[in-house]
Amino acid sequence: MSSIPKIVILGAGYGGILTAQRLQKALNYNEADVTLVNRHEYHYFTTHLHMPAAGTDSIEHTRVSISKLIDEFKIDLVKSSVQEIRTQQKKVILEDGTLSYDYLVIALGGEPETFGIPGLDKYALTIRSINSVRLIREHIEYQFAKYKNENNAQEHINFVVGGAGFSGIEFVAELADRIPALCKEFDVDPSMVNIYNVEAAPTALPGFAPELVEHAMTVLTKKGVTFKIGVAIKECLPGGVILATGEEIKASTIVWTGGIRGNRLIEAAGFEAMRGRVKVDEYLRAPGHENIFIIGDGSLMINPEGRPYPPTAQIAMQQGECCAHNLVAAIRSQQPKKFAFSNKGTVASLGKGQGIAVVGDKKYKGWTAAQLKKVVDMRYLFIIGGIPLVLKKGRFL
Repeated sequence: MSSIPKIVILGAGYGGILTAQRLQKALNYNEADVTLVNRHEYHYFTTHLHMPAAGTDSIEHTRVSISKLIDEFKIDLVKSSVQEIRTQQKKVILEDGTLSYDYLVIALGGEPETFGIPGLDKYALTIRSINSVRLIREHIEYQFAKYKNENNAQEHINFVVGGAGFSGIEFVAELADRIPALCKEFDVDPSMVNIYNVEAAPTALPGFAPELVEHAMTVLTKKGVTFKIGVAIKECLPGGVILATGEEIKASTIVWTGGIRGNRLIEAAGFEAMRGRVKVDEYLRAPGHENIFIIGDGSLMINPEGRPYPPTAQIAMQQGECCAHNLVAAIRSQQPKKFAFSNKGTVASLGKGQGIAVVGDKKYKGWTAAQLKKVVDMRYLFIIGGIPLVLKKGRFL
């Protein structure tokens, strides 16, 4: 019987792929058996999905084959969906088999959080995967076609986006940029199109300085976005939404970007979780399980100010690197290291040539921030795939 420890990584998102890549560099030959499980053969860039969803960029710029990111002589890639995690048996049940593990990394990503709003899970679209992005893009184009074929029914060219955080703002920016081309293609008067961005919180883009938020809203308002800030969506209907104020917005397209929760498989496995997120220890381990690490959207960590870190790609990447280090340390009976988040800055795109950014104590907006966004994207491409991936997938113009 082999005594080589088995490491199973669930999910090839930002955290999972970084964990796998760091393990294949750090582990010696036959020091561990590493398996990476993912439902698709590709890794996709979640922070880029808003562009192909709106139709302003190609889906191919948003994904890369996992086989190009890992050494399959060192990492065994299993394409399958996880059905169940059995911690007592140290097993993971897949749709087509079972994997046993000695060490488990749960990096399954998040799911849309609907906050119990009636009809949202049934009638709203979400930006969460390559397939969902395809659906949104085709749905939007179809609405323009229907508008011209159904007596110019206004609801077909009304668009409601729930949530004015990163995803919501970046998506409405790209959608606003796409509208002129769609109007030209389908012979629609641009002045008839309405984009509503609805946010229950008192401000858009939480975490940014007020002057940057004001700049973002000014830019997007000029592009044709109507903001409804401090107003919750009360109910989602087949033909629109009802707001907490009682106002009804008729729309055939509702896109929900208003929140992320952890994967439901985490709760089903018996971990104590809040909205699917587990409060991990300083070494990224699940409470009571020294052999199970949870990173990315499924993890909950508290910052020095006493608030949870937002579930961003940046923190997932850093968790992946730390997780790999601590797995190697566990195998070699060495001391693990505590996770310490290093904030490299925050950038939000506002469409072509526009953005806002905070790097250290400096604030940027406009063209400079837009270029910083490209730098951030290319830095990630370089980290996971070197210069060849930057040249293939990078956006230079």
